[in-house]
Amino acid sequence: MIQLEKKQVKIVSILIAVIFIGSVVALALTQTGNIASAASSSNVGVIDYGGAMRAHPDAKTIPEKLEAAFNEIQKDFEEKTAGKSDQEKAEYFQQCQMRMAQKEQELMEPITQAVDAAIKKVADKKGLSVVIDKTVVYYGGQDITQDVITELGKK
Repeated sequence: MIQLEKKQVKIVSILIAVIFIGSVVALALTQTGNIASAASSSNVGVIDYGGAMRAHPDAKTIPEKLEAAFNEIQKDFEEKTAGKSDQEKAEYFQQCQMRMAQKEQELMEPITQAVDAAIKKVADKKGLSVVIDKTVVYYGGQDITQDVITELGKK
């Protein structure tokens, strides 16, 4: 068997460590290259969800309907809390806030469902496997916002 000196053992150990580190770096670079090429292959869509929601034809009437509901709830609050204690007013105020939140959800639900359906339809048509909100994407992806807005206009 070959007898190696301490100096030769150190050199061989360092050489093995360098080869190992080099192979790990090469592997990491090839993997990140695959991720970048997968993202650029456009199977990821991005959308300005808020813009699509605002573009829905019924979205323009929501503020007016919410204001009317708010005025009605405010009037109800003033009538039912006249002469009541601060504790009772606070409790009824919470109930009124819940009613207002329910009204907002009730008005927004059909719009949200329509936008979600339009996103799915456009994504299926374009062969996209993932659609992400544009606000969380720094780079890449196929913007489908205008296609979704067009789809919403067809209804």
